[in-house]
Amino acid sequence: MREALIVWGGWNGHEPEACASIVRDMLEEDGFKVHVHDTTEAFADEGIKEMSLIVPIASMSKIEKEEVNMLTAAIKSGVGLGGFHGGMCDAFREVPEYQFMCGGQWVAHPGDIIDYRVDVIRPDDAVMAGIDSFPYRSEQYYMHIDPSNEVLATTTFTGEHADWIDGTVMPVVWKRRYGAGRVFFSSLGHVASEFEVPQMKTILRRGLIWAARAP
Repeated sequence: MREALIVWGGWNGHEPEACASIVRDMLEEDGFKVHVHDTTEAFADEGIKEMSLIVPIASMSKIEKEEVNMLTAAIKSGVGLGGFHGGMCDAFREVPEYQFMCGGQWVAHPGDIIDYRVDVIRPDDAVMAGIDSFPYRSEQYYMHIDPSNEVLATTTFTGEHADWIDGTVMPVVWKRRYGAGRVFFSSLGHVASEFEVPQMKTILRRGLIWAARAP
């Protein structure tokens, strides 16, 4: 049986505990044994190298050196990493190695909660199969992105809330490698209610399955 570790915490505005519960249920439905912790101390346990998948849900959290060292070593060794929104890509702002692993870092969401469009650019990928481009209401994430990411979906900024980024095309969903590990990220999912959007939930669910190391 594949095992997954979810670590939640950080800024309460992202509803990390509620989101962790939803992701736990989702992974259990897909046959995972899921371990849930509310402290980054879980990353310091050597046992994480035996996991199939690690899901951080820890916006704006801090992490100790030994914790991030163990986490990055686990992913390099082949453990999968997957997550969404600030829970993954705005978790440990002061740790460049973590950002290198994730492939991106949040820097802004002009206009805060707004209506925007998610454009599927890789309909041939299994994560996006059968999903057309769709409207979305949430924070439109502006991010600093690793150009080596394999981008599956994007969004285009209008410039309404920051005129100098008018027309900027920004990745929303991507896959990448970090050592032997697979890494998946979706910027969708500001709060738990967004899991009610079928495209958001399906993309994340498929992405986590893709990232998870095979038994």
